[in-house]
Amino acid sequence: MRFVLAALLPLVLTACVSTPYTPRPDDPAYAPVIPSQQQERLEPTGGIYQDLYANNLYSDIKAHRVGDIITIDLTESTRAQKRATTQQGKESSVNINPLSIGGRPVTVGGYPIEAEMSSGNDFNGNANTNQSNSLQGSITVTVAQVLANGNLAVQGEKWLMLNTGEEYVRITGIVRPQDIGSDNRVASTRVADARIYYGGTGDFANTQSRGWLARFFNSPWFPF
Repeated sequence: MRFVLAALLPLVLTACVSTPYTPRPDDPAYAPVIPSQQQERLEPTGGIYQDLYANNLYSDIKAHRVGDIITIDLTESTRAQKRATTQQGKESSVNINPLSIGGRPVTVGGYPIEAEMSSGNDFNGNANTNQSNSLQGSITVTVAQVLANGNLAVQGEKWLMLNTGEEYVRITGIVRPQDIGSDNRVASTRVADARIYYGGTGDFANTQSRGWLARFFNSPWFPF
C-alpha cells in the first residue's frame, strides 16, 4: 500500500501544478501577416503614367500576394458512430483428494493431504459512441506565404466577446488560387491541410471542463 501511495504522489503533484492551455488573441501562428513595405521605383520618363503600377484590363482583384485578404466560408459537418461489445470468461479448477503414492494415501501427522483450488474470471464490456458536429459561419484570413507552386498558405482568427467569456475561431491551411471566387471567398472544404479550432474562454467554458483530479481518475495513469 505504501508503494502504491508513493507512486501516485508524483502524479498527483504533477496534475496539481499543471494548468490547461488557455488561448490568447494575437497568437503568432494566427496573427495577420503584414507585407513588407517596398520602396517605389520610379522610372524617369517625365510622365505621370507608370507601367509598373498600371492594372491590366483583364486582371482581377483575387488574393495572390502575402498580406492579401481571403474570406473562408465554414461549411463543416461530420458524423461518426461506433459500437463495440466484448465478452470474455475463463474458469479453472484443480482437485487433489486425497494425495496417494502407490495406492497408499500420504498423511502428515495422521491426516491425509488434500488440495482444492478453483478460479474464475469474467469480463463484459460495452461501448457505444454517436457523435456529430457542425460548424457554420465565415472568417476572414490573410495570406501568410505564397508557395513555390502558386498555392497560398493562409491563417487567421476571430474573437468574439460574449457576456463573461470570449469565443474564438482559428484556421490555417493551404488554398489554391483557382478555388478562390471573384469575391475573394472560398469554402472551408476546399482548404487543404486545414486546422480549424472553435472554442471559448471564461466562466462558461470553465464550467464545461473537469477538474485536475477528475481528469486524473479518467486518465491511463490511474491504475485501477
